[in-house]
Amino acid sequence: MTGETGLRRFVRPATGPAAAPATTRPAVAPPAPAVPPAAAPPAGPAPANGAAAASPAVPVPVLPGQRSSQSQTAQAGRPEQVPEKCELCATEVPPEHGHIADLEASSLLCACRACYLLFTQPNAGRKKYRAVPDRYLTDRQRIMAPAEWDQLDIPVGLAFFLHTSREDGGLAGFYPSPAGVTECRLDLQQWAQLVADYPLLGSAEPDIEAALISRSDSGVEYFVVPIDACYELAGRMRLYWRGFDGGTEARQSIADFLAMVRSRARDFSQEG
Repeated sequence: MTGETGLRRFVRPATGPAAAPATTRPAVAPPAPAVPPAAAPPAGPAPANGAAAASPAVPVPVLPGQRSSQSQTAQAGRPEQVPEKCELCATEVPPEHGHIADLEASSLLCACRACYLLFTQPNAGRKKYRAVPDRYLTDRQRIMAPAEWDQLDIPVGLAFFLHTSREDGGLAGFYPSPAGVTECRLDLQQWAQLVADYPLLGSAEPDIEAALISRSDSGVEYFVVPIDACYELAGRMRLYWRGFDGGTEARQSIADFLAMVRSRARDFSQEG
């Protein structure tokens, strides 16, 4: 792959008034979707599988007994589907499969179960590869006030934040905008206060998980999600965003994404 890697390829730099107050140089990593203005962003959700953010349409793996029927489809004028493969050992993988974060390239690799399990420990892979966990967390006991979210000065109502372990990294925030996924500069003091008040936000593992915050008319929701969920969201926004406010399809895609996150999220208090 040439050019930008990882979620960066979805990102447009923040400019003008859209950028939040700068305090430090953000890290290399994930991006996010498109949403209406912060005052009342639409509720919405849903990630999946795929290295550059699995898009809603997932390739169907070609099984041994299916090739003839798929070839007939191709002859009818449709391209034959290419099966997804583990990017480490080339074994075919099903649509629902795990991902491994390549920390040096800031990208995701599709992985079979055997390869995925090799990198579930922090020190495996000489710190170059990390298996992306599948946990989704929320904290229903601590309710964030809209005014607290507003202190981050992010111009829309949906964003995610992650830490990177790279020496030149740190904390980075990403939000959807008409220009695409935009990286914002954060007031680290305000963020530190939020983490102190809402410990869930600080529980995301560097490089492989992100804190997701959604602000709507009904209030503020916040979660910890796997980094591949952020890729999925970024891919969806790139696919569906139209015009200045994203359009109906983009808003529905965000709603579907958030619904998926809610359905999978366990309560933070249950974590050991």
